[in-house]
Amino acid sequence: MLVNTSALLSCMTVEQRARSWFPLDAADRRDWDFVPKPDRAGLPLSAMDGHQRALAHTLLSSGLSMRGYTMALSIMAMENVLRETGAARFGVAAADMRNPDLYFFSFFGRPSHEETWGWRVVGHHLSLNYTIVDQRFLSVTPCNMGSQPLAAGVIAPLREDDRLGFRLLDALSPEQRTRAIIHDVAPADFVTRQVPLIGKVEYPDYWDLGIPSYVISDEDREALKFEKDNPRGVAVSQMKPEQADAFWSLASSHLNRMPEVVADKQLARLREEGAENIFFCWAGGTLPGTSHYYRIQSERLLFEFDNAIDDGNHIHSMWREYRNDFGHELLLEHYERERLTGHHLKTRLTSSDPELHARPTFVHD
Repeated sequence: MLVNTSALLSCMTVEQRARSWFPLDAADRRDWDFVPKPDRAGLPLSAMDGHQRALAHTLLSSGLSMRGYTMALSIMAMENVLRETGAARFGVAAADMRNPDLYFFSFFGRPSHEETWGWRVVGHHLSLNYTIVDQRFLSVTPCNMGSQPLAAGVIAPLREDDRLGFRLLDALSPEQRTRAIIHDVAPADFVTRQVPLIGKVEYPDYWDLGIPSYVISDEDREALKFEKDNPRGVAVSQMKPEQADAFWSLASSHLNRMPEVVADKQLARLREEGAENIFFCWAGGTLPGTSHYYRIQSERLLFEFDNAIDDGNHIHSMWREYRNDFGHELLLEHYERERLTGHHLKTRLTSSDPELHARPTFVHD
C-alpha cells in the first residue's frame, strides 16, 4: 500500500495532490457515506490520466483480495447499467450521475515508513477505508459494498452474500427461525446507518436517502434497533454443525473481500470471541425477491446486509469494528505510546545531551 500510494502521489500535479491529500485528523476522513455526492472530497478516476489510473487500480487491488477487487470493479461497472436504466428518468443528466469514473481516492497523513496515515476509495455503493499505524498495524473498516440491481447480466457482485444469507436462514429449525427473525419488516438501509462511531444503541432511518418510496414506522424502528449489549437472534453456539458451517461460510464471504492475510486474521479473531458471543438475526421477507435484512453481531465485529429497496433488488452490505473503525483504537494506543516514549522519527533528530536542548540551533564561537 505504501509503495503504490507513493507512486501515485509522486506522479500527480500540484493541483491533484491538493484535491486528494489531507491531514490525518481531517474531519472528512470519517465520512464513509457511499451515496452519490456533488461535493465529494478526493481525486476521482475521471481526473486521472491513463498512467495514474493504472496506479490507482494497483493501489485498490493491494487493499483487497482478487475476489474483492473484482467485486469492486463490478460495482463500478454497475454504474453503466444504472445510467442506461435511468436515462428515461434523468435524461442527459444520467451520464454525469452514473459514471464508473466517479470513484474518489483520498490520502490522509504522511505515507512513509514508520508513519501513521490512511487512504480511502469512495463512490456510489463502494466505501473502502484503510488506516495504517506506524506502518505496522492495519485497520480496514468501515468496509462497504453495494449493488443496484442485485444482478445485471453476468454482473452480480453481492449475489453470494445474498445467497449464503438465505442458505443459513433455511438451515435453521422452525424454533431457531422464530428467534432469528426479529421483525417482519426490513430496514431501508443499515440500522447503524453511516455514523463514524457506533453507539451503544442505534436506530435505523425511516427511509434510505433519496428513496422515500420505502418507509418504515416508529414501531419498525424500535423492533429493528441495534443494541451493543443486547444482541438479537440465534447464537452460533446454539447451531448444529451443518448450521454453523453455513454461518462461517457467510461470515467468510464478507471478510474474504480483504487480502488473505487480513481475512484469515479477522476470521480467527472472530472465532476466538466464542460461538456463544456471536449472533445472527434476520428481518423482512424469507424468500428471494422480497425485502430482507440480516445482521451478524459479536463483541468486536458487526456485519449488516440490507436488500430492502425494489423488493430485494438493491443491496447494501458492510462490516465494521466497534472500537477500531478508522483505526480508532489503534490510534489511541499509538498516541499514548508516542506521549510516553516519543516517536522514533522525532527522537532520531534529538540529541541525548540535555544541555543541547537549551542551546540555540546555531552557535557562533
